[in-house]
Amino acid sequence: MSKPCAELFKGIECTIIGNPREEVSGLAYRSDKVVPGDVFFCIVGFTTDGHSFAQDAINRGAKVLVVERKLYLADATDVTLVVVSDSRKAMACAAANYYDHPSARMQLVGITGTNGKTTTTYLVDAIARCAGQRTGIIGTIGNTINGVFEKSEHTTPESPDLQKLFARMVKEGVDVAAMEVSSHALDLERTWGSDFAVTAFTNLTQDHLDYHHTFDAYFEAKALLFSSDYPAVRVINISDKWGQKLLERCSRSGDEIITTGLGRQAQIYPLEIHYGATHTDLVLSVKGDRCALSYPLVGRFNVENVMTAFAIGLALDYSPELIVKALSGVSPVPGRLERVGANASDGPTVYVDYAHTPDALAKAIDAIRELNPRSLTVVFGCGGDRDASKRPLMGQKALAADYAVVTSDNPRTEDPLAIIDDIVAGMGEGTGRFEVEPDRRRAIALALKRSQAGDAVLIAGKGHEDYQLIGSEVRSFDDRQVASELLNEILQQSSGKGGDA
Repeated sequence: MSKPCAELFKGIECTIIGNPREEVSGLAYRSDKVVPGDVFFCIVGFTTDGHSFAQDAINRGAKVLVVERKLYLADATDVTLVVVSDSRKAMACAAANYYDHPSARMQLVGITGTNGKTTTTYLVDAIARCAGQRTGIIGTIGNTINGVFEKSEHTTPESPDLQKLFARMVKEGVDVAAMEVSSHALDLERTWGSDFAVTAFTNLTQDHLDYHHTFDAYFEAKALLFSSDYPAVRVINISDKWGQKLLERCSRSGDEIITTGLGRQAQIYPLEIHYGATHTDLVLSVKGDRCALSYPLVGRFNVENVMTAFAIGLALDYSPELIVKALSGVSPVPGRLERVGANASDGPTVYVDYAHTPDALAKAIDAIRELNPRSLTVVFGCGGDRDASKRPLMGQKALAADYAVVTSDNPRTEDPLAIIDDIVAGMGEGTGRFEVEPDRRRAIALALKRSQAGDAVLIAGKGHEDYQLIGSEVRSFDDRQVASELLNEILQQSSGKGGDA
């Protein structure tokens, strides 16, 4: 597929120096990925400037360069320059043009917030599938196109990859796509040129402050999804104070809004909640109507996720009856309070959760507390090369459990022991209620060995991930698999069948 340069940049404020009819057959933002016929976008990054790689792109066959300043390059007499003020935004809009605006040919749901995005996308997907629609998911766990799963590198892909993904979904007949929209993606303009039917806000708690620096800046990045650049029906959780701020802003713009929350001021709120070990019974007030449902997720935070998904379903014009039916039969979300070793009745109840922020960890602990275990032990760590300010807060929140084992998460290029020291700095009041074991497998084993039937163990931080990042090495490690193996070994030992933990 190819497009003339002028058509590719239609609607984008730019100056074309060279041949506006130059055919473009691909989009590239990394020079080492350029093939002949590509347009190369010189993106100004945090550590590198794409303009420095323009010559390499030309040498590899790029005929069009998108730049923020005029360049003088060797062997570039037949190269067309497209001069723009913002190469990232130009890339996103050009990508949408290149693939003929695929997001406009399906119903695209964008979900943003610190926690709950992944679960809510899966719930929306279940609702749409129950309605007989073909669906897609884009997010942290990976991407799904009409039931076929594939891994992904980013929660929200870079704009050319995102628009290509949309185009693949359209080709496969996808009617509804639910997409996690990260604050990084919004700030880096990856979603420009995308058409959303619904945008939803879950909550805002501490995360990514290494990138955004302040809560206000973090909020403003999230709020971009609710600006006039993305007209859509708005779904907002107003139990969150930042949701209330967002509601005020959207109300002034005249957007159609559906509010959710734990209080009666929301359009959708709970009348009754009954928590079970494997499911929740919930009665909602939905715009004044009473809706009862039972679904196989646990915890108060999942009540909020269910209400957000319910509101999105209404915004997509599904009936409350269909939404109740879909949510009642939804499958548990991978790595989100996922129960491990459910058949091991002689041992503790074990949950694996992605909780990697202070708020998410607190909510995961609260969710398990609501199930009334005799004792709760949490295993957790913090990622390296990420927001270090949340580490002592994570340690503090972990003390809501009866006992904590502090271990490594994905230390990346940081010293694992230094990360643990940061965590433990917030746990001074918990002397005697936690221990440190840097080896994650041994840490999980410690938690399981000190627990028994009637107890609960929460393994937090990695959820669905099947790897551990240590230095530049990617090691195979899945909390769910490791916990299941160790639990079986411990139970075999206790029954006299041998085995080593």
